[in-house]
Amino acid sequence: MQHYTAEDITKMVKDENVEFICLMFTDINGIIKNVEVPVSQLDKVLANKITFDGSSIDGFTRIEESDMLLHPDLSTWLIFPWGEEHGKVARLICDIYKSDGTPFEGDPRVNLKRIISKMKKMGYTNFNIGSEPEFFLFNRDEQGNPTLHLNDDGSYFDFSPVDLGVNVRKDIVLVLEKMGFEVEASHHEVAPGQQEIDFKYQDALSAADSIETFKLVVKTIARKNNLYATFMPKPVQGINGSGMHINMSLFKDDTNIFDDANDMLSDTAKEFMSGVLKHARALTAVNNPTVNSYKRLVPGFEAPTYIAWASKNRSPLIRVPAASGKSKRIEIRSVDPTTNPYLSIACILDAGLDGIKNNYALMPEVKDNIYHMSDDERRKEGIVDLPSTLHNALKALRKDEYVQQSLGKDLTNSLFAAKNAEWARYQQTVSQWERDTYMSQY
Repeated sequence: MQHYTAEDITKMVKDENVEFICLMFTDINGIIKNVEVPVSQLDKVLANKITFDGSSIDGFTRIEESDMLLHPDLSTWLIFPWGEEHGKVARLICDIYKSDGTPFEGDPRVNLKRIISKMKKMGYTNFNIGSEPEFFLFNRDEQGNPTLHLNDDGSYFDFSPVDLGVNVRKDIVLVLEKMGFEVEASHHEVAPGQQEIDFKYQDALSAADSIETFKLVVKTIARKNNLYATFMPKPVQGINGSGMHINMSLFKDDTNIFDDANDMLSDTAKEFMSGVLKHARALTAVNNPTVNSYKRLVPGFEAPTYIAWASKNRSPLIRVPAASGKSKRIEIRSVDPTTNPYLSIACILDAGLDGIKNNYALMPEVKDNIYHMSDDERRKEGIVDLPSTLHNALKALRKDEYVQQSLGKDLTNSLFAAKNAEWARYQQTVSQWERDTYMSQY
């Protein structure tokens, strides 16, 4: 994280010929919103005086409380390495404040800061996050509209020419590096047209900012290559869906609290994991927030469907990768890239803190493949299912007051309003499958 001052930014604007500044923030659905201002408004930007109508943004505020202020986080300053035909464009990620000068509780980024502050009051200094976002590349038609034709027939770790996404990934990686990302790897994923690019772990807030920026870069560079990139979890039936595994570790200064003296999971790590497992069903409404998310969370496609943990086994919800020292971490495998990263990281962190605070005991490790276990065997191991639909996930969230507190009242109400409406629209939709199955029979 850079620590720029207003003077630094003013100088970079002049030195780099920046003409426009994008003031970015994220709505309840994790969708990036943007107010673009000419550089002539820089003084207002730096003085936190740019306003917008919050009542027009999903999940933000009522129309009678609509005036909102954008407070840019100067550490998020960067210049986009594209679109210079009208001068360079820079961006700042903003927190949302109310007109009375107080932070807006319904802003996902403000809420993540609240949970991070809670973590620090418990004596921890950093919650480090490494994400693994996956996405699909589709061809576009002659009018530039996305088709349902994947751009290749490749599979896991394939090499070109089978992997036709390699040049797009290279372009994305080069742009990310220009923007300050430390990219660790990129490769073709299991499904045709499916890609993954991994970048170095960061503190929780920076990681959430980076996930949002990453999505923007991927979609922008795909379009420049006449392709369409989507983070939809399951765009194609019968193949693997796209996840966004979240790797995490808790630090006190320079010490990884998840590692013990023997390079094993510490007691704190076990308690943290227990808290996440305890709240897993409610967390699913946040980590998998779309109807389509649950088309991915089915057996047979490398996505978890059961609440359990393991070290080598990849079928449970949580895996403990083989690592030691500062690299010791746990990995949540259910999260998909439609999640709002600010909400997801905040709720996972707070669930873990609940486990630490209350010394929850960790369920036994599951060493067998859960998918091969019978219902009785799973019951004996204390293994329960993740919610199978968005509707069931919302019901689980409704029952879990702790996760609701992790979101706060404003975000909880906004999430229920948005997702209940989404589920209602889905329920009322008559699919082609229903017509194919029932019209000729009845």
